[in-house]
Amino acid sequence: MKLAEYLQKEARLSQEMVTVLDNLFDYNELPKGSELLKAGSRSKKVFYVEEGLMRIYYNKDGKDITHHFFSEKMVYLPIENVFLNTYLPFNLELLEKSKIRTVDYAKVEMMIDENVKLQRFVQFLMTSVIKELTEHLRSIQFQSAQERYSLLIEKYPNILLRAPLGHIAAYLGITQQTLSVIRGGK
Repeated sequence: MKLAEYLQKEARLSQEMVTVLDNLFDYNELPKGSELLKAGSRSKKVFYVEEGLMRIYYNKDGKDITHHFFSEKMVYLPIENVFLNTYLPFNLELLEKSKIRTVDYAKVEMMIDENVKLQRFVQFLMTSVIKELTEHLRSIQFQSAQERYSLLIEKYPNILLRAPLGHIAAYLGITQQTLSVIRGGK
């Protein structure tokens, strides 16, 4: 979904505000494997996925751990950089050839201060992030691997066709072998 459509549908902003925001965001078509952010960076870019798939991940003890996936109609904002003024603990990479829109948060922030609907939309985005992280933490702590897998497939129906199984297993907190067993039982 194009950014302008998303802002109209989800944020319910005026056409004038949608046009202004749409013009602020840069448009990039990038190849699979592109690194958009590196751990330790202080980028304050906002990312919107018009088409494609990206993930945030970190390395721990030589292992590549997927923290979250972002597909079409999703926004990623490095909260650590923008709101906490700390270094980003994650990397951000494209898992497919993608169409990504980006803007420096400072450009949007000036508009947020002046537009109540935009303020509410940003609150909605932040609440969504908190809800998503809470649900993921709860699933890791209290659900079986099979239940976590089912929720992932419900949220991202085509994820098995779009992301490497190792990334999916790491996101679920299981081994790739366990993921294969779960998939074989379906």
